[in-house]
Amino acid sequence: MILDHFRLDDRVAVVTGAGRGLGAAVALGFAQAGADVVIAARTESDLREIAGQVEAAGRTAHVVVADLADHDAVAGLAGAAVQRFGRLDIVVNNVGGALPRPLLDTAPDDLAEAFAFNVGTAHALVRAAVPKMLDTADGGSIINITSTMGRLPGRAFAAYATAKAALAHYTRSAAMDLSPRVRVNAIAPGSILTSALAVVAGNDEMRGQMEQATPLRRLGRPEDIAAAALFLASPAGSFLTGKVLEVDGGLIAPNLTIPLPDL
Repeated sequence: MILDHFRLDDRVAVVTGAGRGLGAAVALGFAQAGADVVIAARTESDLREIAGQVEAAGRTAHVVVADLADHDAVAGLAGAAVQRFGRLDIVVNNVGGALPRPLLDTAPDDLAEAFAFNVGTAHALVRAAVPKMLDTADGGSIINITSTMGRLPGRAFAAYATAKAALAHYTRSAAMDLSPRVRVNAIAPGSILTSALAVVAGNDEMRGQMEQATPLRRLGRPEDIAAAALFLASPAGSFLTGKVLEVDGGLIAPNLTIPLPDL
């Protein structure tokens, strides 16, 4: 049956930033599809809550509390998966971010930090994970979480948008290097209702503007991203690599504009 292609029975995934938001939704979605998961973030209480939901779905979550800005800590997650579960099939790089800042206030160091956090962390885990995927599972699937801001220019997002654009192209380049045994794809979320958008969600005027600027007339849900990740990680997505899946409600222009004075 076609639905069987969306199963992840007895596979093992590492999901970073899994204490809440998109990472938590992806980890839980994978568990509901049959996978065990290594979940990592800085806040143990968040991770324990998600681990409980994974276990309620009948699977096992291995919790790793770590500062995911530390490249060595991120790389160590691959070994943790193999040590706990004996294999590694899937990696979801869901670490990143950078505060909005006017262009002329964005120092070169800000760009370097954004690149290190959004691209360097992904690369650190990819380098550590791929040999273990090949040794324990004869291949695998890597999913990088980028952003619509990586393709849609917006004011005050130079560091963040540039780093996310780099992650999208890193995805395409890595897919060529690692094919045919390891697939590498990305998801570019639009505006998703997580804690990062709490200020917007709580302001009827701002939320209305963003919804109106989105062709589907709503903001995204974490489950929208989880469903896309399941497609890319599962046999259903086995003929995709080097692709960036835009899960953004149809955006062709930014739906959040930060007001800045003209030069």
